[in-house]
Amino acid sequence: MKRREFIGLVGGASGWVVLAPVPGAFAQQYPSRPITIVAPFAAGGPTDTLARILAQRMSITLGQSIVIENVSGATGSIGVGRVVHSSPDGYTLSIGNPGSHVVNGAIYPLQYDLLKDLEPVAMVASNPQLLLSKPEIPATTLQDLIAWLKAQPRAILIGTAGIGSASHLSGIYLQQTLEISATMVPFRGTAPALQALMAQQIDILFDQVSSCLPQVRAKTVKAYAVTARNALAAAPDIPTMDAAGLPGFYVVVWHGLWAPRGTQADVIAKLSAAVVDALADTNVRTRLAELGQEVPPPDQQTPQALGRLQKAEIEKWWPIIKAANIKAE
Repeated sequence: MKRREFIGLVGGASGWVVLAPVPGAFAQQYPSRPITIVAPFAAGGPTDTLARILAQRMSITLGQSIVIENVSGATGSIGVGRVVHSSPDGYTLSIGNPGSHVVNGAIYPLQYDLLKDLEPVAMVASNPQLLLSKPEIPATTLQDLIAWLKAQPRAILIGTAGIGSASHLSGIYLQQTLEISATMVPFRGTAPALQALMAQQIDILFDQVSSCLPQVRAKTVKAYAVTARNALAAAPDIPTMDAAGLPGFYVVVWHGLWAPRGTQADVIAKLSAAVVDALADTNVRTRLAELGQEVPPPDQQTPQALGRLQKAEIEKWWPIIKAANIKAE
């Protein structure tokens, strides 16, 4: 379709003035319709929860509704691919974490490049994980749990959000650290894995605080430690791994927002500004804090900061993953 240009006539004291055609003068102001954020994991999980909190506030700044679309599978790579192959117009965005935007490139034969085919928009928040067990396990401390795990005559069933997810890598790390026999049980996200834990179908699970804290408080699962250096403000009674007796076991899951390659710089800037506005909102910060999510300082919320972090994480994790021979099954 050819672009139609507009030549205007403006009346004045000296007569009519012809306005020259303005390139793109009829282009609609962005955003002019609803935006979709693709969450590459199941509804109800930590990424989905974070996306909905963020979208609600961003929609106010942008003046358009934002829809969350859950496209799960292959540890997030299907959902990310959906965005990569969408139109770079700013109306389809990708939210994700190290599993979907770092690790997948080392374990799946992706049909896209995680660095080259995505434009960073903003760093959103980070969230440590909790080491959980089904409530039937007779352990009240991490040391009790470790003793129980080592005493089992069978392989321990560890739930994961899929191959290469943070929960998977944490499970493997725990297996290697404790030298126990374990079987990784993959799910299409930690939300269904958490349901399986409550149903006693698996023994333990690493899950992000934002997803599992309500179940911990309801005592439908047991929490033993947080995988961060500091205790959680939202749950100060849960000890750190250091304090519980497994020092140095840190796994923090950060989240970012991306657009397809080729998205215009002014659109990226407007989206990034909307994220910054959202993260500065008192209500948003309160809701995130209640979920154990930590908001990065403003200088780490930028597209450039997210791009640097993603690249650094790829350089860190890919050699480790390949050395451990972790592959998609």
